Amino acid sequence: MRDVLERLLEWWNAGEPVAVGTVVATFESAPRLPGAAMLVGPGGEAVGSVSGGCVEGAVYQLGEEILESGEPILQRYGVSDESAFAVGLTCGGIIDIFVERVDRTSYPWLGEVAEDIAAGRPVAVATVVAHPDPARIGRRLVVRPDAPKLGSLGSERADDAVLDDARGLLASGRTETLEYGPDGQRRGEGMRVFVSSYAPVPRLLVFGAIDFAAAVAKVGAFLGYRVTVCDARGVFATASRFPSANEVVVDWPHRYLKAEAAAGRIDGRTVICVLTHDPKFDVPLLEVALRLPELGYIGAMGSRRTHDDRLKRLREAGLTDDELARLASPIGLDLGARTPEETAISIAAEFIAHHWHGSGTRLSEQAGPIHH
Repeated sequence: MRDVLERLLEWWNAGEPVAVGTVVATFESAPRLPGAAMLVGPGGEAVGSVSGGCVEGAVYQLGEEILESGEPILQRYGVSDESAFAVGLTCGGIIDIFVERVDRTSYPWLGEVAEDIAAGRPVAVATVVAHPDPARIGRRLVVRPDAPKLGSLGSERADDAVLDDARGLLASGRTETLEYGPDGQRRGEGMRVFVSSYAPVPRLLVFGAIDFAAAVAKVGAFLGYRVTVCDARGVFATASRFPSANEVVVDWPHRYLKAEAAAGRIDGRTVICVLTHDPKFDVPLLEVALRLPELGYIGAMGSRRTHDDRLKRLREAGLTDDELARLASPIGLDLGARTPEETAISIAAEFIAHHWHGSGTRLSEQAGPIHH
């Protein structure tokens, strides 16, 4: 949607209706990812692509029909569809495309969403693309991390369920179609909701190329983070030792973090795990990290003796008690972990709890809502 948003906004600002076809699900070798969009403008202009050319003609025709009728539709194209060859989908994939009419009445918050995207503020849009009640199809919910919702999917129960899940997808920068019962029931089917997230994938920076770092990188990748492993020692910081990491960097940790922050590649969702437990690396790095205004989590590995020595060195470097309070050390929750893999789970559990304001205690010992 990003690549057609500017043109869509022009028509929306002018009060002109536009047909928007959006890829909401793909299977096998479909050519475009969920979120890819194509516009059919009021004068018949086509903008964007949903399949790299395979089904554009069919979607264009459908868009023209929906501009007239105003009735949204979820259409599947692919090898399982008898019309697949006719529309030219010869790549063997299957795509679900939701086509709807967008104007100032059907989507009154488009301007606000566009402002958030332009400013780099995370925002997600949840749209009902299938429902037993046709009146609910096309209903929309605008979701931000820490702001009230805009719109409704038709009931408070449905809104609450989707709001929780959409914020989780937004936090990890993922776009997906979710399935619920007709009124938002978790165990059910009938309502499909496409959640389009406009946020960069959050980053996990792992400092220290040790065996624990490989396990943390693997868990971080599984959770949807873009993982970087950084160490000043090139003999240890190699891609072959960290296959789950998106990148392995050989540099002094504090220098790398300072450069990333200066380049604007650090934000409030960034997780930093300091696993070196060596003061010549840890202290300069934590001096930089704890003074950055926006970081999601900062944790450092080491024994309690190492932790006490680290705090002493950081205070001598001029860090305040408020800055030191941001440090999670020793890193992780008390799971009784022993192996690198178990330790990685305890570390991930802590930064998940920190992000969502969880207590880290057993749910069976609590009362009230499970989701914060």
